[in-house]
Amino acid sequence: MLTKNIVKHPKAMVEVQVAAPWADVDAKWSESLQKVASEAELPGFRKGQAPLPVIEQQMAAKVQEEFQKTVFPQLLIEALQGSDVVPIDYPQYQLVSFVKGQQVAFRAMVTQRPEVKISDYKAVKATKNTPKVITDEDVDKLVDDLFKRWQTRQPSAISSQPSDQNGAAGAMDFNQTPTSSASSTPDDNFAKAVGALSLADLKTKIKTDLENEAKYNNELDYEEAILQEVEKLTTVEVPEVLIQDELNRMLVGLQKRVADMGLLLEDYLKSQGKTLDQIKEDWRVQAEKNVRMELGLAEIARQEKVDITEAELQAEIDKIQDAKLKTQFEAQEPRLHLRHSLRQMKTLDLLKTLVNHS
Repeated sequence: MLTKNIVKHPKAMVEVQVAAPWADVDAKWSESLQKVASEAELPGFRKGQAPLPVIEQQMAAKVQEEFQKTVFPQLLIEALQGSDVVPIDYPQYQLVSFVKGQQVAFRAMVTQRPEVKISDYKAVKATKNTPKVITDEDVDKLVDDLFKRWQTRQPSAISSQPSDQNGAAGAMDFNQTPTSSASSTPDDNFAKAVGALSLADLKTKIKTDLENEAKYNNELDYEEAILQEVEKLTTVEVPEVLIQDELNRMLVGLQKRVADMGLLLEDYLKSQGKTLDQIKEDWRVQAEKNVRMELGLAEIARQEKVDITEAELQAEIDKIQDAKLKTQFEAQEPRLHLRHSLRQMKTLDLLKTLVNHS
């Protein structure tokens, strides 16, 4: 019979000590031996034809490795049955003893799902500001900027530029409709060249876009204010593995921003006078706050019984236009991640209806 000892450590770390008599694992040893034998190539034997006693003698370490890879996870699952430990990462195994014919014992370190406590989130107050008012000056500035960029692409502007012997200037792609307008200020011809019906129509479209952007950013600020309050109300010992996951996510975001600037991450770090480890250390406090907020939001979802149905999940997947990207969601793990994200978003929407506006 399997024996176990579960020891809980700080930061949601759990040590599970497991020992099993050989009778419980003998069949798995035979399976591992057969698998190694089927792939083995030993001198004097065809592939997969060496006798099992020879394989067991000459490839004992390989057989034991295959055995542990199969048996340890199964024994750990059995050991955790009936406990409140729900691992959220891959276990780290350490062999304690292995005596063929007698017993196998090992130690596993896992991070369990942490206990999350959250105060009265229904009493949260958050400020929702009025979106920025878009003025005619804001619109005119954007029109002027667009007009200046458009002017530089016109043939009249290019013709005055010196060209090399290969006519480099004449070979440029202007990406604009040619115009006969010689105006030095935005006019209807310019507006039509960039896809509007008239200058007045262009200004109307730009104002609408700016107002929509202002509303969107205002909503993001409001959501961030709510999430900041959720983080303050959440009490949890944040597991190190989740902090590291968040730091890696933040790093991916930095790499993308740096790439958009046309730089290599290495060059960016040099310009900042910092190493990657120093950057991650600078981010650590924020990363822990982000994780605490995520855990707090998930706890609210649990208490409010927020769920994402299979139909809701599939509807979101169906919105994806990229066929290659869409096929990735045929696998279970991406679907789980998407379901979690949708659940968090749905919970945030619920919070907006509960939060007191200040």
